[in-house]
Amino acid sequence: MKKHIITIAGDLASGKSRVTDLLKKHLNYEIYRNGEYARKLAKERGLDITSFNEYLAKHPEIDQEIERSAASYAEEHDNLLVDARLGWYAIPESFKIYLKVDIDVAAQRAFNDENRKDTEKFETLEEQKQDMIKRFNLENERFFNLYGVHKEDMSNYDLVVDTTNNSIEEIAKIIEEEYMKWLEN
Repeated sequence: MKKHIITIAGDLASGKSRVTDLLKKHLNYEIYRNGEYARKLAKERGLDITSFNEYLAKHPEIDQEIERSAASYAEEHDNLLVDARLGWYAIPESFKIYLKVDIDVAAQRAFNDENRKDTEKFETLEEQKQDMIKRFNLENERFFNLYGVHKEDMSNYDLVVDTTNNSIEEIAKIIEEEYMKWLEN
């Protein structure tokens, strides 16, 4: 059964948070963000986000807790936007979106994002890029080992949007249009 829930996964720095914020305004939906929870746990442990990803590989119970938090929240809520790498997996009855972005554009976005500075501290853009590639690979390996899934398999999603050359407004419009079609079918 379909729920009024949109799950947004995607590449690092693909615009998930910004698109989710805009969709919240347009749809008047609530937001749940797994990434905020993970960053909070990383900070509590004094770890940067990449080290926390390595830590999670050795502590699968914490990773599972993070993923269960989104599923549990969705059980009790409707009209919801879930910003989570495995949101599509945790909430299969949702409208599942994946946002793609070119790695060079993603690295530039992340490097200039002040909100990331407390868990991502890099001196150069190249360091940021290499760290993002490492995180992507760590997540893929961890998610496959823990859940048997590949988040980068585009067949998992109802909609895939490349954010490299599109504005947040354009992306939100595409998502809203496709979501309405999905709800009607």
